[in-house]
Amino acid sequence: MTRKKHGADASSSSPSPQGRMPQTGARLETGRRRTSRNGAVAFTIIVFAAACALVLACAQLLAGGIGLAALVIAVVVGALAASSVHIVMEWERAVVMRFGRFNRVAGPGIVFTWPVIEFYTVRIDQRVAATYFGAEETLTSDLVPVNVDAVVFWMVFSPKKAAVEVEDYASAVAWMAQAMLRKAIGRASLAEVACRRDQLDAELKDELEAKLDGWGIDVIDVEVRDIVVPRELQPAMAAGAIAARERDARMTLAEAEADISDMLKDASANYEGDPEAMRLRTMHLAYESVKQSGGTLVIPSAFSEGFTDPDAAEAVAKVAKQG
Repeated sequence: MTRKKHGADASSSSPSPQGRMPQTGARLETGRRRTSRNGAVAFTIIVFAAACALVLACAQLLAGGIGLAALVIAVVVGALAASSVHIVMEWERAVVMRFGRFNRVAGPGIVFTWPVIEFYTVRIDQRVAATYFGAEETLTSDLVPVNVDAVVFWMVFSPKKAAVEVEDYASAVAWMAQAMLRKAIGRASLAEVACRRDQLDAELKDELEAKLDGWGIDVIDVEVRDIVVPRELQPAMAAGAIAARERDARMTLAEAEADISDMLKDASANYEGDPEAMRLRTMHLAYESVKQSGGTLVIPSAFSEGFTDPDAAEAVAKVAKQG
């Protein structure tokens, strides 16, 4: 899947104002056919042709021929008929104006209007729309420039407001989304922008809903797609991340050593009043080391004195038999 390229590299200079415009027409090519209004256009042409043919047939019957006046009248009647009968698709709503004032919202299906008196200025698409927008080289609260790409999913719930309150509601959504994204990035640090995407999405959604509700537009979801850090800062950020991981590892090791020292302290307190238990523990450790390694244990003379006691020797023999 390919996407239209938008923006400039993070290390390049700031683009022109035209380059910073939200790409409201950017689409993701999926290979699927999009809906069309070819049927509605064909219906209008048929209505025009039928009206013209009817006028010409009447002229032929009444005057016995078709003259220039009949042709002019046929074209005028056909144009009036075509402007009076309209096809509005299932996902569309037609905003009908009468003498320049809002009259009604019509559709879907066949919509009739009075010629000259009424006309509909715009067809409002009420399907969910996806608008790609981005914020280029926007400074975070810790003065780090970042490029952020996002997508907002929205739909028109009030065709009247979308047609009357705002000139181009699709472009207005893109511009407002970009402005809100820049403000949200400026309030957060780079770490917060990178690690708290869900919170950033929710914040953008709430702010856009509050702004666009007066235009009859409902925001369904906002998703941050990509966050790009300038290349000059990437080595420094990587070094900082490595240092942070090493610090966490050392702190974990220090905590483990502290826990082990506490456990050894408790064990020494238990062995302090019982020398026989300490001697047995010493012999058990010696036996385990020989058993696991399969080697030979050389005992120093000072250590071997512990084995001169008959009871200790008997205990060693018992341990050897159990092994």
